[in-house]
Amino acid sequence: MHISQPDSVVETVSATVGDFLKSPQVLIGGQSSGAVSGATYPVSNPATGEVLAHVPSCDAADVDRAVKAAAAAFEGPWSRMLPVQRQALMLKLADLIEANGEELAQLETLNQGKSIMLSRLIEVQSSAEYFRYMAGAATKIEGTTLDVSIAIPPGMRYQAQTRKEPVGVVAAITPWNFPLNMASWKIAPALAAGCTVVLKPAEETPLTSIRLVELCREAGFPEGVVNVVTGMGETAGAALVAHPGVAKITFTGSTETGKLIGVQAMKDMKRVTLELGGKAPMIMFDDMDLELLGAAAGIGVFFNTGQTCCAGTRIYIQKGIYEKALDVITNVTRSLSIGSGLDPRNHINPVVSAKHQAHVKACIARGIDEGATPLLGASAPDKGFFVAPELFTDVRQDMALMQDEVFGPVVTISPFEDPDEAVRLANDTRYGLGASIWTNDLNKVMRYVPKIQAGTVWVNSHNIPDQNMPFGGFKQSGIGREHGSRALENYLETKSVCIAYR
Repeated sequence: MHISQPDSVVETVSATVGDFLKSPQVLIGGQSSGAVSGATYPVSNPATGEVLAHVPSCDAADVDRAVKAAAAAFEGPWSRMLPVQRQALMLKLADLIEANGEELAQLETLNQGKSIMLSRLIEVQSSAEYFRYMAGAATKIEGTTLDVSIAIPPGMRYQAQTRKEPVGVVAAITPWNFPLNMASWKIAPALAAGCTVVLKPAEETPLTSIRLVELCREAGFPEGVVNVVTGMGETAGAALVAHPGVAKITFTGSTETGKLIGVQAMKDMKRVTLELGGKAPMIMFDDMDLELLGAAAGIGVFFNTGQTCCAGTRIYIQKGIYEKALDVITNVTRSLSIGSGLDPRNHINPVVSAKHQAHVKACIARGIDEGATPLLGASAPDKGFFVAPELFTDVRQDMALMQDEVFGPVVTISPFEDPDEAVRLANDTRYGLGASIWTNDLNKVMRYVPKIQAGTVWVNSHNIPDQNMPFGGFKQSGIGREHGSRALENYLETKSVCIAYR
């Protein structure tokens, strides 16, 4: 991979990154351009608060161009390609992601704020691997042969089968916490299935999405197969969801926005996949391996500064180990250094925007007002969008801290005595995306995993996905699953074919 060592500090931003930031453009039908209106908007560097670049502020006119370009490609050259040819293009794209890995990683850290190590290993490496994984699926789409019992008219026989066909133009709307990786999660299975894509990245973090679509062009994808529009959710995003030429919507983001998208999709009966919010519990039994507490806090809770939908923000600890575990988690959290993501020695990086910084701080303030006890009260740098991590005890189940998604480095820690009660508390949420239990007792694993209402339940780990593990949520955490072989089903229609013969 053409990146620096994952844990190396970025002393100077690369020249290619500087050149890209001068005038990033959208790509529609294989052509780079600004918005039809000529409007742009600024995107910021969360570590400094300074404007990083200006990107096109697209609206309905740009969305219409992009959807029409995707539709033309779907009906034209893309539909005539063999599966093995789609596979080859996706493999070429994976190679290009790696070849441009350091540029992509630096862009991601500058625009999103995350650790450069995460940008290199997750945004770049994992994205390249995901395209390779899904490329293999392009040649493995299959239907079935069916025995049927049709008895009319007399003497007629039937052969029935199913075909899997691409749904059409896909609207892919991605969040700001893992911009490049989430774009890959959407685009790769859509392309493997034979669909075309219009990508709408989060308004805060559009830069690596633009660069990814440029690499699609460089890889040789036909014009219009992958397009990108940037802009506000209320304009570009809403226009894309409502466009009649879109057959399928795949969205990752907040539950509130997902509900609005779901309602709009149903008006046209568009296919829809929604991966939404979470409020993940971590249940720690008194027989757990206490040496795992450091990883539980670092990866399970504060990974990406808590800006992950599966972050273990509600920790329930059995009373036998509560005081000791609380002490360990508190000390681990105090030891986390705060600073720019360009230095991987910093564990807590800025949150994505001034707006989100204000939201996280408001959640902390409300928790204190409602009677929860903060344990740290640490300060964060004044420059940039930083929030110091905070742990809360004395938190009731009805408090906002326990029920609402903070999406930042804020955690509640509560004791429990009865395991069944712990599971009840863990399920006491409108969300159901991820959860974990921590125990060395296999009987507890087998007993309690089926009782936890979540799309993924980790045991003695947390917040670690894999491209082969279906990912999605129960309850208000979404509809459908991503990853694994079933991910392609989101982008395929099933057609029954019935052939009569004598």
